[in-house]
Amino acid sequence: MRGWWREISGLVLPVSCGGCGRPRVELCQECRVALYGGVPRRVRPAPEPAGLPVVHAAAAYENAVRAVLLAHKERGELGLAGALGTALAGAVREGAVRAGTVAGSLLLVPVPSARRAVAARGHDPTRRIARAAARELRRDGVRAQVVPLLRQRRAVADQAGLDARSRQTNLAGALEVVAGGERLLAAGRVVLVDDLLTTGATLAEAARAVREARDAPRGAGPDPCGRVGFAREGGGQAAVVAVSPSAFEINRNSR
Repeated sequence: MRGWWREISGLVLPVSCGGCGRPRVELCQECRVALYGGVPRRVRPAPEPAGLPVVHAAAAYENAVRAVLLAHKERGELGLAGALGTALAGAVREGAVRAGTVAGSLLLVPVPSARRAVAARGHDPTRRIARAAARELRRDGVRAQVVPLLRQRRAVADQAGLDARSRQTNLAGALEVVAGGERLLAAGRVVLVDDLLTTGATLAEAARAVREARDAPRGAGPDPCGRVGFAREGGGQAAVVAVSPSAFEINRNSR
């Protein structure tokens, strides 16, 4: 009976692998291995933008991984968020282990998407993946929660086609911490999360916004710098599902 129902549902609601197109499966085993079957690596784009946090990535942005990310992001195949979250959780965990912060409380702060992009897609892919990653981490005993602390405070141009320097100029000063977010920064170790790293300009700008909020004048009390984990001129942690292949290859052996 169950097999019959799968056959009928496959005809009425056809499903194919988001990575390779194999029929009757949302994501095949081979594509799962490509997405999160390896050891996450620390990655650095070249040139590396000033203030970029320490970034770990689960996979290179190519072949099946690229297809899965685009299927979720642009075609609304929301069922892929779980697998993408597993990949992101692995990158977060690896970075936390390396920094010695896995035992603490992790605040996953997604890089915000432009409002027009969210409206056009009908969902916020990075936030959805971050929530799936937090659930995966909690199942493994890691205290993690998603805190959408960042927002765009001005419009930015489409990043497609821009080189590294142009992207940095486009994003300079574009992000800020939401009102009241400064208090939440003291609740745990901030890990910036995104689906993809290309030049690093977006994560560097997100880190700047967090540092600025942390350093803003506030009432007397202990400095949360140690918990926030973003030094004035850099530092901090970030994790992404995928990174451009060139950056991944450069850092393949850096663990």
